[in-house]
Amino acid sequence: MARKATKKTTKTKTAKRPRLGRWLFRWWLRVVSVVFLLMVAVVLLYSVVNPPTTIYMFQESRRLGGLDRQWVPLKNIAPVMARSVVAAEDANFCNHWGFDLVAIRTAIEEGSGRGASTISQQVVKNVFLWHGRNWSRKALEAVMTPLIEALWSKRRIVEIYLNVAEFDEGVFGVEAAARHYFGVGPEELTAVQAARLAAILPLPKERSASNPSKSVRRRAAAILDGAATIDADGRATCFQS
Repeated sequence: MARKATKKTTKTKTAKRPRLGRWLFRWWLRVVSVVFLLMVAVVLLYSVVNPPTTIYMFQESRRLGGLDRQWVPLKNIAPVMARSVVAAEDANFCNHWGFDLVAIRTAIEEGSGRGASTISQQVVKNVFLWHGRNWSRKALEAVMTPLIEALWSKRRIVEIYLNVAEFDEGVFGVEAAARHYFGVGPEELTAVQAARLAAILPLPKERSASNPSKSVRRRAAAILDGAATIDADGRATCFQS
């Protein structure tokens, strides 16, 4: 009788383990589904509603006691500004779905000195995520980047990028940057001014658009040519009206 009872107990424990595993898997699946649906909902919301702030902006605002930032629609920004940041950061922006595979392959071949982050990836990082390098952030970025490409227009991606990018300590967005560096509105930016603003990214705290170093001047000159090139060859069509 004792042996039979032992066998019955063992079978019961064995039966409980698969059931527990299935229960945990179902709950994990539900959590992942809810998180994904929340991401879709937020991305859809920001396709029509301007992001009021970001995690990094909130942190900087607390540290500095405030920020210089004013949202401006893309139609009120000099077109050359949009072309300049695309030429500087992601010349093939109109030709990919969020990841520039050619740039990634080149970055791998040349080593870590060359960046391959697209404007879409930078928007995801700046608007939805936190700064830093870890696998969890990279995983979320990999999921959300094609999501914004699917749910936002290219114009919307550029518009949000220009309004959340940091251009100096406490200076966020092209409207604040144009007035901070040149004393003009974003619609009045010249090609040279736009190129210099694009040239200080992604290290605005170490570079100046109004008092550029030799390296910034060289980079701005290259961006000036690049902006004209993507305008001429059609690589700016997707975000220009």
